[in-house]
Amino acid sequence: MGSMKISPSTTRRTLHDLFEQENPHFATPCSPASGNEELLSTISYCTFVFTFTDPSESPAQRDSKRLQLTRLISILKSSKKAVNERILGPLVAMISANLFRPLPPPSNTSSISELLEEEDLISTFSPLWSHLQIVYEILLRLVNSTEQNMLREYIDHSFLRNLLVLFMSEDPRERESLKNVYHKIYSKFISDRSFMRKSMTDMLLNYVFETEKHPGIADLLEIWGTIINGFTVPIKEEHKLFLMRVLIPLHKTKGMQVYYKQLAYCVSQFVQKEPMLGGVVVRGILRYWPVANCQKEILLIGELEDLVENIDPDQYRKLALPLCTQITKCINSWNSQVAERALYVWNNEQFVKMALIGTVEVFTVIVEGMEKNLKWHWSKSVRQLTESVKVMLEEMDPDLYSKGLMDMEAKESMAQKEDMKRKKIWERIELEAAKNYFLNPQVVYVSPTQHLCMQLRAGQYQP
Repeated sequence: MGSMKISPSTTRRTLHDLFEQENPHFATPCSPASGNEELLSTISYCTFVFTFTDPSESPAQRDSKRLQLTRLISILKSSKKAVNERILGPLVAMISANLFRPLPPPSNTSSISELLEEEDLISTFSPLWSHLQIVYEILLRLVNSTEQNMLREYIDHSFLRNLLVLFMSEDPRERESLKNVYHKIYSKFISDRSFMRKSMTDMLLNYVFETEKHPGIADLLEIWGTIINGFTVPIKEEHKLFLMRVLIPLHKTKGMQVYYKQLAYCVSQFVQKEPMLGGVVVRGILRYWPVANCQKEILLIGELEDLVENIDPDQYRKLALPLCTQITKCINSWNSQVAERALYVWNNEQFVKMALIGTVEVFTVIVEGMEKNLKWHWSKSVRQLTESVKVMLEEMDPDLYSKGLMDMEAKESMAQKEDMKRKKIWERIELEAAKNYFLNPQVVYVSPTQHLCMQLRAGQYQP
């Protein structure tokens, strides 16, 4: 039986025809004009938004839209030319229709600080993601491959504001894609950078001073981290104000644990570029120190330790007292984790150097904290660590430690004297009150405190 020869051109044509029959939407256009019309038709089809919650929606239609979106991104990726201006407007309109939608109300009304577990965030995944993921890819591709002058007409301030609002989405996958797109636009649209920074600043300020609820703070700070990394030295006054008015107050919110890594990175970038800013940052963190949040205290102790390594050594003398006072308070904390973390700070050479540069007053505070722990702390491990630190400090500067002990004992003696004096005053007041009551039993009873007030008013009181 004879074999039939098939030429390569015949093979290609046959396979092409079969592909078109199976996938009519992917047929190669005969001319650029017809190709544009077909592409516009596809874009128009993708403009229709499915809610994924309406029971009347057809799953087949949703799958069809996903195929069309996939086709669009495939065309954009394969094309070596920029998107035709006739296509650009409808394409951006389609992207806007899909992305700029009312976000659902928060699934968890409690503080975002409670959403720390991975499994708690899974329930917030959006059912629209199968479409949104491709739309974000299309937008990113569009920004990467299109000239800024062509995009400017469509990606304006209104578009950027709407894009920023999407950081409120509770779906971490969407925020990740959004972060990449927003940062790419920031890199490309140089003339809009000031507007974008101001918009992000307003959103962060609203979080700090109004709502304290926003799932995208970590993502915004990650963008800021790359922006700050690109700042030139000396840093502009505008950026220093952002540090003082936004980044430092971000340390006081209940949800700080969620975005702590990104916040600490932003702050450290400022101090590394201009070490003189370290003093402003340290005082700001101390001002917002938590009262009853042990986890935040542990994080902030670590941040202070990192900052000490980067701040200008000329500021050590000014910062030694407030910084060592706060660390000592943490050493005396009844929470053993806080106390141990504060004690480990003494392993840091720069921190020890700062403490030793400080005055005797600083060392007295440190000695008091050490001795208090050794006498009263309930945790055996904390007492052992305290003993180790005490031995280290005594070996480093025995005279200074002894002077600190003497000052501590002098303060305790003074406090005891004041306490005895106060007790004698109260005993005298009570004796006078009892005497008056015995001599005048009909007189209405006056408490010792009231009696003292009366004497003070009359100018008759003598200690």
